[in-house]
Parts: sequence; structure tokens; C-alpha cells
Amino acid sequence: MKDYLLELNDFQREAVLYDDGPSLVVAGAGSGKTRVLTYKIAHLLQNGYQPHSILALTFTNKAAREMKERLAAITDEYVTRYLWMGTFHSIFCSILRREAQHIGYDSNFTIYDANDSKSLIKSIIKEMQLDEKTYRPGVIQNRISNAKNGLVTSKAYIQEKGFRDYDYRSKIPLTGEIYQRYSARCYNAGVMDFDDLLLQTNILFRDHPTVLHKYQEQFRYVLVDEYQDTNLAQHLIVKRLCENHLHVFVVGDDAQSIYSFRGANIDNMLRFQDNYPTCRVFKLERNYRSTRNIVDAANSLITKNKEQIHKTVYSEKEKGSKLSLVSAYSDYDEAYMVSSKIMDMIHYNDYSFSDFAILYRTNAQSRVLEETLRNRTIKYRVYGAQSFYQRKEIKDVIAYLRVIINPKDEEALKRIINYPLRGIGGTTFDRLQAAAVAEDVSLWAVISNPSAYRLATSKGTEHKISLFCRLIEGFVEENRTATAVEIATTVIKESGVRDVLYNDSTVEGISRLQNVQELLNAINQFVTMRLEQGLETVSLTDFLMEVALITDQDNDRDENADKVSLMTVHAAKGLEFRNVFIVGMENDLFPSGMCMDSPRAVEEERRLFYVAITRAQENCIITFAQNRFRNGQTNSASPSFFLEDIEAQYIDIAGEIELPSHGYGRTTASYSSSRSPSSSSWDKVRSTSSSGTIQSSPSPSSSSSDKLQSIGALSTGDRVIHTMFGEGEILTLEGKNENAKAVISFANSGVKTLLLKYAKLKKVK
Repeated sequence: MKDYLLELNDFQREAVLYDDGPSLVVAGAGSGKTRVLTYKIAHLLQNGYQPHSILALTFTNKAAREMKERLAAITDEYVTRYLWMGTFHSIFCSILRREAQHIGYDSNFTIYDANDSKSLIKSIIKEMQLDEKTYRPGVIQNRISNAKNGLVTSKAYIQEKGFRDYDYRSKIPLTGEIYQRYSARCYNAGVMDFDDLLLQTNILFRDHPTVLHKYQEQFRYVLVDEYQDTNLAQHLIVKRLCENHLHVFVVGDDAQSIYSFRGANIDNMLRFQDNYPTCRVFKLERNYRSTRNIVDAANSLITKNKEQIHKTVYSEKEKGSKLSLVSAYSDYDEAYMVSSKIMDMIHYNDYSFSDFAILYRTNAQSRVLEETLRNRTIKYRVYGAQSFYQRKEIKDVIAYLRVIINPKDEEALKRIINYPLRGIGGTTFDRLQAAAVAEDVSLWAVISNPSAYRLATSKGTEHKISLFCRLIEGFVEENRTATAVEIATTVIKESGVRDVLYNDSTVEGISRLQNVQELLNAINQFVTMRLEQGLETVSLTDFLMEVALITDQDNDRDENADKVSLMTVHAAKGLEFRNVFIVGMENDLFPSGMCMDSPRAVEEERRLFYVAITRAQENCIITFAQNRFRNGQTNSASPSFFLEDIEAQYIDIAGEIELPSHGYGRTTASYSSSRSPSSSSWDKVRSTSSSGTIQSSPSPSSSSSDKLQSIGALSTGDRVIHTMFGEGEILTLEGKNENAKAVISFANSGVKTLLLKYAKLKKVK
């Protein structure tokens, strides 16, 4: 085995070598936590632990793959195959399949993704004749998810007065009944949602001590990545598995705990020493990613949080540039400034598009950024866009495959029963579903024997239902002997999906057909890889589980593409870029206006800003707009009070900006530089055209004889402000009355010709 210990610094090595009890590794941003976690596993293997006795839990498949690849490089690829390493959900899903009979499930249960779950909730709300504007499916889904992550079953939810009172105050008093119906429908359909994988594992271990003991004996060492992101359900599973031997090794950074909206509880990390009194705490404080100015600026920000494990992160890299803070007149002006700066930095430095990331608080902010980047012919990619497995044509085929594995899967049946069109309309489906609900049976039970449930349908409709039933039964039978690729190919052909797509000769239709072919390629690749790894059989169930458990960060991305990356700060966690733009640093946007009633929520927003800053390796540029278009209108905005939390010595500010106080940090202060103030300023930003070239004069839109010195109160040479483009100078005026125009050179947006009756220009005094 490779001498991996030589690649660790003293603090990393100490954490890897300690084996005498629980370990908490507090790993600052860019401090090499993945290396420590990987080498800890290598150390255990070298010291007699069998691969199958090591459980390593991550939050993304990507993280698990990266760790396995690193382990294979320093140990043996054959050994890594037998490690229990993967996401919480994938590992617990495997355990539940093995032990399904103990909790009343079939081992071939299918998994609802968020869309399936929301669709079922919408159906239940409709059946209960509730107003969807009051009982919003997304809100109800979130309430159910939070309850499950807090280990509250639907039965307990109904009985708990606190939940009932909260729902009553929220004007959704029937939430508990919806939850109860939702749980019953999932059970009858033989499915679990993501949260069930955690809830049901806790129930399994709680109610079946012999099963718990089996896994306690098997997993002699438990390691957890990103421990600050665990929820109560995850925390308790880990605690149960380790309660006898206390061999638990957790790694995380409380300063990067940003997922409370998903149920993550920072207290799991802050109170780790209370739960494991004999634990050793190791601090990884050297940042290998960023320059000293970036690290010091981030430190000065996060020290304003009260709830934290104190550490002093440092960098031994060059001092580097200070953070840049820039004010734009509007969100549109901000987008142009960012694109101009990217073009500048590429022109004057050895950067590519892929060296840049633009981070924002909400997805809605990407629209104007995308529009501007397109206008400047800057290539970009948006993280969080629709993944391959969420495309309609792919979900249609996957639904067929799910039904083959589990014919009771209600949401999958709903998707395919009349696709392709086979004459089983919405009214018939509603009757089928109503009969299933009334008789408390699965939808498939009614479909496969409608006469037994006195379904009021015509002979013709019964025949169509019978044909569909026979189609599915044929697929189920063929799946007993066919390979995963063979059954998928058969489904695409015999269901009629292939013909529907083949007959659509539009560009979109051709693309959908290619996507379905790519799905077959994906199944074939999945099976081939598993067989190459030594598995004797690979079933369709295995592939469907893999697809169902894809996480946000596992979506297909072209990592080698030379494109600017656009994403929310939440999506950026775990990534790094040479240059990072953090846009929209305004109060009520970042921090979110919804967090202001809770100091704890404000601290999480500050941690989110910390995550954004620490993604940068070389340059971090922060922007805010004085006016932003939100909720259908332009509103004035003020710079985020988080900006005042960064020590002045680490940040460069163009002009003078008043930063408001917020009650959670220091007193009001203003930063200023020797430069004169301006409403929209940036070092070296020049007026550019959409192609990125310097443009010193307007392109003529009329003959010189039409040009005027003044129109109304406006004259050539005047400085004016436009709501989108910010401040500019009038170059020429032309036309009369309704056709009066101004040609204006804006600092960042270039030269624009604007019709005065619509432009709403304001003179700068």
C-alpha cells in the first residue's frame, strides 16, 4: 500500500491515526477533509478492518465515487468494491431492501422522487375537496418531509397537539389528515419517498433489536462526511449503530451548515461532544484553496456568528487581491458589469470561461445574467437546470420500468396508463383511483380486476383496461428472464413509446428520441460496470434504485466544458473556482427577508455568505444593485448588512458606500476609498458593445441632419440615469414628439438608442 501518511500535514495525520474512540474533525474550508476521510479508511484497512465492516456515509454519490477512486489509487480497487460507502439514502435503501419483511414491505419497493410525492399530495388535496391555494402542495410536502426527518409518523402527527395548533394557526388544519392519507397511499402502493428511507430505517432499528444488533456487529467503524448537514433521523441512525463500540469518525464544518430548510441540524455537530463525551476533537485549519486575503476576509465575516466551534483558518498561499465590492444602478446594470469584468479578466489574464462562477441567492436571479452573457457571446452553464432523468420522455420510460418491478406504484401507473394514448381517459382513471381509495387497496388491484370493484365503465373501456393490464403482465413475465437492457428495449418498442417519438420529426422530437436511446445506453453502461466490478447479477431494480437516489450534485454536467458557471450558493457548496462573483448582495435578498425574525436563521444566512466567499481561489468580486426588478416592479435596494461584517482591510470598494447596521454585529460603518463616488463603478471596466469590443461612438441610426442639441429638458452631453442600464451620457438627440430618441453611452451596457417617451430618463444633477 502507498505510504499515504507522508501526504498529510501534522494535524491531518493526527486525526487519521487516532483510533481510541469517537473523533470529531472540524475541517475549515479548503482544508483537505476529503483526503483525511479517505486516508482514514485506508488506515483502517491497513490495520486489520475488513472492507465490509467499514461504513462510510456521504451526502452525494459524487463524493462517494471520488473517495473510492482515491482509495483505489492507494490501496486496491478490488478491496474498495466491498466497502459500504455511499449516500445515507442509498446505504439505508440497501438495508431496507434486505430487511423489508420486518416492516411490512416487499423488497422490490419503488421510490418516489420529489415530483412523484408532490403529485400524490395534489391528488389527495383534490380528493378531499380542499382549496389548492390554501393547501399548497409544496407547503404540505415540506411539512410532511420535516415531520419525517424529525421521526414523526403520520399517527404521531395527528396525536400531537403542538402540530395541530401550528397547522390551525397556519390556516391548514387538515395537514395531519393529508399526511395520514399520503402515508397510507404510499404503503398500499409499495413505495417509499426519500424521507421514508431514513424514517423506516429508524423504525426498523427501534422495533427489531436483532436486526440492529446484526448491523452493529457488521459495521465496526462508521465514518460520516459533512456531519453538519445531518438531520435528526441520520444522527440517530449513526448513534444507534455505534452505541456499543463508539468507533465513529465524523468530519464537517459548522461554518458551512446551510441546509436547515432540508432538515439539517447544526446542533448535531455543535453538541457532538455532549453525545460522545470521550471524543477527541481535531481541527484542520490550513486552507489549501484560497489566497490569504480571501481566507482572512471570510474569517472576519464568520466570527460574527455566536453559535460555532471556534477555529482559525489560515492560508500559506500568496496574499492575493482583496475582495472587490461594486455598486450597480440596477440588476441589469449589474449583469453587464459582471460580463464586462469577465471579458476584461480573460483579456488581461490567463483565464478561461471555466475559471469563473457567478453565485446568487435565488434561481430567479439567473435570467438577466443569462440574457447578458448571451448578448456578450459568453458561454455559460446553469447548475440546477433540469437533469437528464427529469426529462419527460425519460420519466415516461422509467415509469414503465417501475411498474414492472412494482405494479402497485400509483404515480408510475398514473403516468403510463394512457401514454401512449390508449383510450383510458381522465374520467376513467379518476374512477379507478376512487375505487382503490374507497376499498383501501392499490390502484393495480382495481386495474387488474375492475369487475371485482363494481367499476362503472363501458365494455369498450373495460377492454382497453384489460389490454393495458395484459401489456404490463407481459413485461413482468419477460423481466424474469430478460436482462435490464432487453426489458427496457422491449418496453420502449411494445408500449408504443418508440412510435410516438419516431413519428415526431420536429427538432424537439428527434432530441427526445435520442434521449430515450441514451437511456438504453445508460442502462447498458450501468450493468456492464457492475458486472465488471464482480457482481454476479445486476437487476432492473438495481438500476432503478441508482436513478431514484441521484442527488442534486450528481446531475450530468460537462466538467470539462469551457463555460462560465451560474448557480445558487447552495449548489456551489463543495465546488471551487479561480474567480467568483457573488451578485445581489442586498438586504431582503441576501440575507433573505424571510430570516429576519430569527437570529439563528440570520446566522445560517451568514454561513451561506461564508460558503460563497470560500469558493474563490484567487478573486472574489461582490456586487449589489441600487434598484432591482422583483415581484413585477422595480424596487430600491440597499447593500446587505453582511458586507459590514467583513473587516475593511480585506475589501476594496469603488466609491463610498453606506452599509447599514443590523443589530447582530458591529455598529454602522461606511467604507470609502480615495476614489470619487459613482453610482456604477469598477476598476478598468470600460464601455463595451455586445461583442466585447470598445465602442467610442454610436452606430448611426439616422442622418446627421436629424440630430438636435436638445429636446425638452435634455441636451447632448447630459448625464442621465436609466432604470435598467444605470448612468450614461447623451451622445446625440434626434426626432420629434412621439419619435424623439436619445443615443446614450452607458458605462457597462454600451451605446443604446432609446425612444424618449418610454425611456423615463432622469438627469444627474
